[in-house]
Amino acid sequence: MISKARQKSDEYLMFESLHVRNGLSEKDKQYFSGLKKGYEGELLFDSWMEEVTADCLVINDLLLKQRNNIFQIDSLMLLAEKIFLFEVKNFEGDHYYDAGKLYLKSKEERNNPMLQLEKNESLLRQLLHSWSYKLPIFAYVVFVNPAFTLYQAPLDKPIIYPTQITGYLKQFNQLTSPITTNENRLATLLTSAHIEKSPYSQLPDFGFNQLKKGMYCADCHSFALDLSKYKCLCRKCGKSESIQTSIMRSVREFQLLFPNEKITTNKIHEWCGVPIDKRRIYRVLDTNLIKKPHGNLTYYE
Repeated sequence: MISKARQKSDEYLMFESLHVRNGLSEKDKQYFSGLKKGYEGELLFDSWMEEVTADCLVINDLLLKQRNNIFQIDSLMLLAEKIFLFEVKNFEGDHYYDAGKLYLKSKEERNNPMLQLEKNESLLRQLLHSWSYKLPIFAYVVFVNPAFTLYQAPLDKPIIYPTQITGYLKQFNQLTSPITTNENRLATLLTSAHIEKSPYSQLPDFGFNQLKKGMYCADCHSFALDLSKYKCLCRKCGKSESIQTSIMRSVREFQLLFPNEKITTNKIHEWCGVPIDKRRIYRVLDTNLIKKPHGNLTYYE
């Protein structure tokens, strides 16, 4: 059972929005490309985890703090009396392992996920001990990309390769022990301790005037929308969405990017950048948000 589903982080959503609206430098585009590839790899791993039929609790994307150390867990599975921690990597191409370091075939060194796994396992164990939990933790790095190859692969490291994932997870389906109140209580503690906003976000500087205005397709991010009385139709991928839904999606995007800006009819009309009558913007805001009169200014929350 999924106890905490995977979602795009605020950092991811903001980079995605800035990318669509031409607000990223080439360096920032590369950073976002890494975020996107990592997220896609985690979703791929989630699809395999859905095949596990054992009685378990799965918690995804945990950002936790143990004393002054903040650490992230890609995927955690609670079984009866056991914890499995998975560090998911969507690395691609030829790599080799040498003297405890990971390299691309071009000899460029990469961050070693085994070191990250070791750190996360230690901090998780310390955190659990502070809650009086002493369950054994089994931690693995999972390489999910079928185009990944590791030469000189160490045999004594907790690594699961792409060709091993299905077989490895199938073994859990043979387990019959049910999870207990103890594991359910621990899952609640972990999800409650999750930190929503990472202090390590690397957002670029940007301003309202430098971003492209307009509503875009929720699926393919194209600005090529045809508007009818009630619908927005994407000319690129064919997705249809109600105009109210499109406007509110744009409002949420605006709130995320500019949390200190007040939401007004004029501002959202400018942000949407499409030939929608201001009265329609007003009606959508009035229906879905709370009106806050402030002198001659009316804004929404």
